[in-house]
Amino acid sequence: MPLDPQARAVIDMLAALGAPPIGTVPAPQAREAFAARPLPPAGPIHRVENRLIPGPAGASEIPVRIYHPSNAAQLPVLVWYHGGGWVLGTLDLSEHTCRELANAAGCIVVSVDYRLAPEHKFPACPDDCEAAYYWALDNAASFGGDPRRVAVGGDSAGGNLAAVVSLRAKEAGKPLPVFQLLVYPVTDTDFQRPSYVENADGYMLTEVAMRWFWDQYVSSPADLVHPHAAVLRASDLSGLPPALVITAEFDPLRDEGEAYGELLRQAGVPVTVTRYDGVIHGFYGMFPVIDKGRDAIRESAEHLSKAFALQPA
Repeated sequence: MPLDPQARAVIDMLAALGAPPIGTVPAPQAREAFAARPLPPAGPIHRVENRLIPGPAGASEIPVRIYHPSNAAQLPVLVWYHGGGWVLGTLDLSEHTCRELANAAGCIVVSVDYRLAPEHKFPACPDDCEAAYYWALDNAASFGGDPRRVAVGGDSAGGNLAAVVSLRAKEAGKPLPVFQLLVYPVTDTDFQRPSYVENADGYMLTEVAMRWFWDQYVSSPADLVHPHAAVLRASDLSGLPPALVITAEFDPLRDEGEAYGELLRQAGVPVTVTRYDGVIHGFYGMFPVIDKGRDAIRESAEHLSKAFALQPA
């Protein structure tokens, strides 16, 4: 279908800012430009707290921001990993999304400020994200959460990290998340898929940017096909947590996200794959100005609520 007029308005607005395209400047400048994009005001939330939690062995502490939708005890928990190609993104830039998810799903959201590339190459990002997930399991009671109801989620590179955390937990025989919320996740390094060809330029995320993100993230060609980087390359997806995979029509990552959903289904994992037509990469966090973003948040909350309700009280 044609590009959603609200998505077109966002593209035009950001183009008018004149920021250098991602992939054309070094990471520090790209971060400055990314952080300078206008953000909607964050909605109300019952309480927010910042903590430092232990990082993986030999690493520094990890900042997390915890969003409480109410003062109720034993609330379910969503551990959230922000997007930004493993290079960009901060707790502040995902603030409005985390607040919206916490309120919509009635869960505590733990937003993770994992280390970024290229200063910290693969596997630093998944190492931090895995450590944060296990911290949430072990310490949920300390912030009012229920350790029996902990899900993981993220958008773009964050969706990749949520999928990798789930895969690592399964491979290690450790407690699994009760759900995976994968919003236009990065799952592969194949730039020849139709969605890459169709949406290589002009729709926010570009092929040039994705190639640059991967270059910043990995240290060797072998990393590009490692299943903890490109989860679509994993040999066995059976036994993973139920998932919702959200994709956008005008997004280079559309096909690899949908392919991952199909592989989960073939492996016997309960999965819903929802493509939002007419919209672009990033639409999820643009819910204040793109209606389909709010629809996707609502769908996410419904799936999270159902997954949480299936766990023993």
